[in-house]
Amino acid sequence: MNTFPRTMVGGVSVSRMIIGTNWFLGYTHCTNAKSRSTARLVTHTASIADIIVAFGKRGVDTIMCPHTATCIPAAIQEAEQRLGQKLVVISTPSFTVTKRTPVDGFDWAEVDRVLDAEAAKGVRICMPHTSTTDVMVDKCTREVRQMDVVCRKIRERGMVPGLSTHYPETVVYADESGLDVETYIQIFNAMGFLMHVEVDWVAQIIRSAKKPVMTIKSMAAGQIRPLQALTFSWNTIRDCDMVTVGTMAPEEAEELVDLSLAILERRAPAADLQQTRSKATLLPQT
Repeated sequence: MNTFPRTMVGGVSVSRMIIGTNWFLGYTHCTNAKSRSTARLVTHTASIADIIVAFGKRGVDTIMCPHTATCIPAAIQEAEQRLGQKLVVISTPSFTVTKRTPVDGFDWAEVDRVLDAEAAKGVRICMPHTSTTDVMVDKCTREVRQMDVVCRKIRERGMVPGLSTHYPETVVYADESGLDVETYIQIFNAMGFLMHVEVDWVAQIIRSAKKPVMTIKSMAAGQIRPLQALTFSWNTIRDCDMVTVGTMAPEEAEELVDLSLAILERRAPAADLQQTRSKATLLPQT
């Protein structure tokens, strides 16, 4: 089994590259037709397990998994059996939010049920999803409301608490208030895709964060080619931070790992370039 650079999140050793799962489920951020066709090709237990195994064989053993009613948990189990090792599972659960939630709190019985299920599935790092976290961000009081209780409940179940967010403010306010979290999920890519402020602002927030940051959307849902995207990501985050990547095939997983290692080691990538007829004039003659 090969190794990939690692970091620590709340006492848990994780690979600095994280397996993303949006592409596994057909979440393409493109068109409905693109998403349906991607799901038709990829969203199968065996296909997803093949991709996870390709990552795992190269030392990428950490996966960001939404524990919804999908085939991903079964694919993780199959991949673990084939690899002969457990994966580090990061979950991003959601909780019901109403207009009264910021003041009265969540439905704590629901929160308990969801977190009990996450712990039972072997989740190591639990990070309430952006759909829950970001509506609790109060820019007037500079706090993430009600998350102190959620984080405490995550701790009580032996999981590491974090926050999944699309708001840069979440990182700032959680750090300022001393919220008991060990990591953040934050969108970060070279073109600013889905980011709320300019790229340089988010880069500064990541560099200043008190805890490691898991960056997502590094390739802007396929809009940035891997070389450009990963060169930017690995050279602008800290050694403690992580990059989440999504793929549709084992070959892509292998290529992303090998490319990332070359970038981190400051050597030329060894991957074969895609060849087309229009590039024939660029090839050396024998």
